[in-house]
Amino acid sequence: MHAFATEAVHAGREDLPGMGLHAVPLDLSTTYPSYDSRQEAARIDAFAATGARPDGPPVYARLDNPTVARFETALARLEGTESAVAFASGMAALSACLLARGAQGLRHVVAVRPLYGCSDHLLDTGLLGTEVTWVDPAGIADAIRPDTGLVMVETPANPTLAEVDLRAVAHSCGTVPLLADNTFATPVLQRPAERGASLVLHSATKYLGGHGDVMGGVVACDEEFARVLRQMRFATGGVLHPLAGYLLLRGLSTLPVRMRAASATAAELARRLAADPRVARVHYPRIGGAMVAFEPHGDPHAVIGGVRLITPAVSLGSVDTLIQHPASISHRIVAEGDRRSSGIGDRLLRMSVGLEDVADLWRDLDQALDGGPAGRDARRAGHDDARRTVGDGARRAGHGAPVDLSARAAGQAAE
Repeated sequence: MHAFATEAVHAGREDLPGMGLHAVPLDLSTTYPSYDSRQEAARIDAFAATGARPDGPPVYARLDNPTVARFETALARLEGTESAVAFASGMAALSACLLARGAQGLRHVVAVRPLYGCSDHLLDTGLLGTEVTWVDPAGIADAIRPDTGLVMVETPANPTLAEVDLRAVAHSCGTVPLLADNTFATPVLQRPAERGASLVLHSATKYLGGHGDVMGGVVACDEEFARVLRQMRFATGGVLHPLAGYLLLRGLSTLPVRMRAASATAAELARRLAADPRVARVHYPRIGGAMVAFEPHGDPHAVIGGVRLITPAVSLGSVDTLIQHPASISHRIVAEGDRRSSGIGDRLLRMSVGLEDVADLWRDLDQALDGGPAGRDARRAGHDDARRTVGDGARRAGHGAPVDLSARAAGQAAE
């Protein structure tokens, strides 16, 4: 086992020198030739029975793909698990976990808010036949029932960045698998499997890809559950496209560098925001990371409308900085009362810090907190109006120049 940064660069690529290759090959095939139909039938039967990756060449892209498999191998190494199974999106990955447990008659889920808005919606509406009990971390053990299939937490949580003690939560779960959403932290900052989580969920669209140009999801877990997830993926069709697998594997190689650089900038922005009188509250996790949430005293929508360098957009984890208003966007789908009770107020803004220079980002935030270009222009117009009013008054008093309201004049008035 090499250092984490080394693993990020080399995991999933160890066989390339023996193949005479340096860059990872991209396999876009949907199907593969086989001249021994009996052997092919045996391999398909083996997959249906066990969910293990087929030996030999691939059969069909919905069953397995070599490029995607490389990404899965690499992510499992980084998370410290036996296996990983990739899907078309983070929500497809979560759905597969719920369906896999539900197929065993374990449809009850214990969950801690806040979660990503669509995860919350999927659980709360029971769209997949699940029933959820929402609890604080201290109430997990009491909420577990004989039909509980999963306990789900997200730490740091989306969007409040609240943190839970994964070791304590895993202890409360007993024999029930703990599913931890590690999207915000990534394995750079924490590895939930080392703290007792059985399943580690990522929206790979975010930091794992890292450039805002690929969508995917992945679950890191032991091989036993991975086999069930592969069967679920084959049956439901939530497969990750090979090009996405290629881009995600490439993203992993720079993940440590990107996360550390963005986290340093985020910590500095959080410090400046916390010291700013225009900001009521700042949320930044103890574990660190590239996410910052804050609540301005003024109109949060004016801040969204006022940024010029920062991009007002959904999603996160890209090389550029994004900002959004969770109550209007990412968590709009969650009932208002549930949003508020989990700390997602109407003033809360969520910012995903990218790789820009911290001074440039702060200048943009500074002017946006002042109301953006429109607010600046209004203030300038107000100052001009004030100067004109003072000048007119001075001229009416018989003076040819505006009254000087500088510190000198103030001192004369005090005399």
